[in-house]
Amino acid sequence: MITWLHAGVVGEPFPHPSQAWLDPNGLLAAGGDLSLPRLLRAYRQGIFPWYEAGQPILWWSPDPRTVLRPGDLRITRSLRKSIRNGAFEVSFDRDFEAVIRACGAPRAGATGTWITVEMRHAYLELHRAGYAHSVEIWRGGELAGGLYGVAVGRLFCGESMFSRATDASKVGLAWLCRHLAAWDWPLIDSQTPTPHMLAMGASEIPRERFLEQVRRLVDQDPGPRSWRLDPALHPLDPGWRQGD
Repeated sequence: MITWLHAGVVGEPFPHPSQAWLDPNGLLAAGGDLSLPRLLRAYRQGIFPWYEAGQPILWWSPDPRTVLRPGDLRITRSLRKSIRNGAFEVSFDRDFEAVIRACGAPRAGATGTWITVEMRHAYLELHRAGYAHSVEIWRGGELAGGLYGVAVGRLFCGESMFSRATDASKVGLAWLCRHLAAWDWPLIDSQTPTPHMLAMGASEIPRERFLEQVRRLVDQDPGPRSWRLDPALHPLDPGWRQGD
């Protein structure tokens, strides 16, 4: 039986992630709400919401867990060219709402989106509270791509990304990884494996090892430079990635 959570119950605990189902992998609980305290409590325990319109809120903690260490980012020859040619401008937190709306827009071959209106409102509240952040990529003054996620302590939990131009979201990820490395944030939670993230350098680790790192990182001070774009922290600077 799945654990059912109750909307509006302050401080209601989640089951331990070890109780998550094997099939579907990581399903832990259902119900509850997307209040700011509940979402922060979830992320601090390595749990995230993921569901579609018409479903109850579903909470997940899969095993293994997909993560990206900033220094493991793979910058291919084509991505290096896209970064170097200067066609894109990057910003942090300039237009979070536009990014999450673009991430939730219908995509080719998809029948719906998991970024429901309820989810969008909840993450906008997280953003206003200083926990959710966006990376925007601009071309000619128009939003060409971006990504957003939740930052707790020194853990960044990536949620979604989008591109309207070739390599735009990859350029955003490269700038993000360069900054996280400089801020001493060692881990991006990518949640579940996708060909895109695995090609960018993400890997899978056992859930328990991931949770150990979560417990260590979520209570660390994010540092004074976090979420301030520094043009000097360029993703093509040598030496900050494992392969350089």
